[in-house]
Amino acid sequence: MISSIFGKTKPINYILILSFLFVFYWFTVFILYSIPYNSNTILLQIVALGVLLFDIFIINFIVKRNKITADHSYTILFFTLLILIFPETLLDNYSIICSFFLLIALRRLLSIKSLKAIKIKLFDASMWVAIASLFYDWAILFLILVYITIYLYNPKNIRNWIIPFIGVATVFLIASAVFILIDQPEYILNHYKFTVSTTSEYLLEWRHSLRLLTYIFAILFLIVLMFIKLSSCGQGRINTMRLINIFFLIGITITLLNSNHEISPILMTFFPATVFMSNYIETIKKPNIKEIALIASIIIPFIILLIRFI
Repeated sequence: MISSIFGKTKPINYILILSFLFVFYWFTVFILYSIPYNSNTILLQIVALGVLLFDIFIINFIVKRNKITADHSYTILFFTLLILIFPETLLDNYSIICSFFLLIALRRLLSIKSLKAIKIKLFDASMWVAIASLFYDWAILFLILVYITIYLYNPKNIRNWIIPFIGVATVFLIASAVFILIDQPEYILNHYKFTVSTTSEYLLEWRHSLRLLTYIFAILFLIVLMFIKLSSCGQGRINTMRLINIFFLIGITITLLNSNHEISPILMTFFPATVFMSNYIETIKKPNIKEIALIASIIIPFIILLIRFI
């Protein structure tokens, strides 16, 4: 039943996912965590929700355009289920917006495999990473992904290695001018503190740490399985999956570096995680087993959510 619905790309899939995310967002904010209504923040929450819903279309576009998965909707399904497992990610509006810009940056980097307009794509990706870092300072680490992309596709052109600096400088110059105009000239200096929290109260609670470690090791296991399968594929697909893998590792690193009382940065890892999960489901050839795996993947997040708030 699940595979018959999400096993293909249908408009009904978007309706189901978007409707559920819309309801679950407000349910999480006002019921699960009882965030008080504030007219000063409601606009930002509406913007964050809109960005989160638009993520579904971006994710589907990336996987279809780059042929990362087969023609199905498992990726957006798993993205929604991961939000169920980590509902606290919905409380951090800045993290949601940051993750959106990182997805756009990744989209530009993955398109470099065509070897067309490389410099423009590198510039765009660097700008999007810099914009993402304006919402979450540690996101600037995703510039590592930009340089790894250069190394994989066109390392001999020296100008490619300089372009990311130009992209970042462009964003910071424009942002500095904007903050001066709104009378916050020291915002950038105060924003990029890069604090590290190695003794997070969040991780010291066993329920949180068990959930996080299970998630990390499960995805790492799927990554290993995927690369074993990819050993017979072309270099283009392997490089694409390498970039997605590195995207996941950078996101996990940021999550562990700064998980002070919360774990919202893990939202950055949801897209690559869903790619690995979707690729694993594709390897299951027997329909009955695939259906059981899909049903389990839906039931387990709801159970975890229930246990989380008992």
